[in-house]
Amino acid sequence: MKNSHNKTNLVYHLLCVVKYRKNVLDSMVTTTIVSTCLEIQEKYHIQFIEIGTDVNYIHFLLQAPPKYSPTQIVTMLKSLTARKVFEKHPEVKQQLWGGEFWSDGYWMVTVSQNVSEKEIKDYVRNKGNGKYKVILKKSNL
Repeated sequence: MKNSHNKTNLVYHLLCVVKYRKNVLDSMVTTTIVSTCLEIQEKYHIQFIEIGTDVNYIHFLLQAPPKYSPTQIVTMLKSLTARKVFEKHPEVKQQLWGGEFWSDGYWMVTVSQNVSEKEIKDYVRNKGNGKYKVILKKSNL
């Protein structure tokens, strides 16, 4: 683990998929998601190390205090970002018939000391259809 992280916090790799795998993650929507994540970071002390999109899903590399369970982190992140996206971009809600932004499931793993953050970042960047782009990156990494 790099020294820039608080050693008591846990690092997670989280993948969230847009409902119906709709391609709604344009630059305006991703900007809203990033700004919401920065608000979460301030209020809940969850550090977003990197956020990246690949057409219809988002990877989050984040660090959170152990007082939050993985389920709490995901629930918080998905509910707050969805609410803000629908508030600022009502046309997205129209495209997602049922009024939900995220699919029900998610994939989340802890980043261990045996697998470096660089290896996780490389994995994320090389997965998918080649359209992955970083939309937030913590500058000191």
